[in-house]
Amino acid sequence: MLDLYYWPTPNGHKITLFLEEAGLAYTLKPVDIGRGAQFEPDYLAISPNNKMPAIVDHDPVGGGAPISVFESGAILLYLADRIGRFIPQDPRGRVACLEWLFWQMGGLGPMTGQYGHFHVYAPEKIPYAMERYRWEAERLLGVLDQRLKGRAFITGDDYTIADMACYPWINAYSKAPIDLQPFAAIRRWHAAISSRPATARAYAHAADVNPRKGVEMSDAERRILFGQNMRKR
Repeated sequence: MLDLYYWPTPNGHKITLFLEEAGLAYTLKPVDIGRGAQFEPDYLAISPNNKMPAIVDHDPVGGGAPISVFESGAILLYLADRIGRFIPQDPRGRVACLEWLFWQMGGLGPMTGQYGHFHVYAPEKIPYAMERYRWEAERLLGVLDQRLKGRAFITGDDYTIADMACYPWINAYSKAPIDLQPFAAIRRWHAAISSRPATARAYAHAADVNPRKGVEMSDAERRILFGQNMRKR
């Protein structure tokens, strides 16, 4: 049995996408990041960077004590290797999958996250930051669009953890949408993933755990999410 520590953010959706596709049994453990659950000692014991998601595998391959994993990319790789699915088994395909998984972790996610911060959450509008991260998000979309031309999915014909990592970060901010009209290959790919039954099941968890989703963030939540640093802990 797996425990998934989850909140409906793009990084959280990555893992529910995998688990629903794989049909693995799991228990959802909500981590209300707006109320500071990510800073609780029990959670920090498995996710020391106070970020979500994390998993605990109570039945790891080979037996023994439970294994905890934090960082969404590491979780996807762990789960794919655990079941031998959603990652190519040939060396070249595996390398390509890992390249694009790490591209998302190091580029698409962080840069789109900064775009969202300065366009949606920042208490003041800073034009330089807003434009800087818009340009970078659009540049990265261009990179992904080029990769997808002539391919059903990022690594080819098969749906992999690279797709699961990237998909939730495409227009993740409904209050600050990016025009996807120039990115025809992304629009086709995104629609194909959206139509998968497992995707619908994965995203249905959002309403289950966070009925406040879509409600304006309170000042207290804003301070918790964006006001933490090591000196304050």
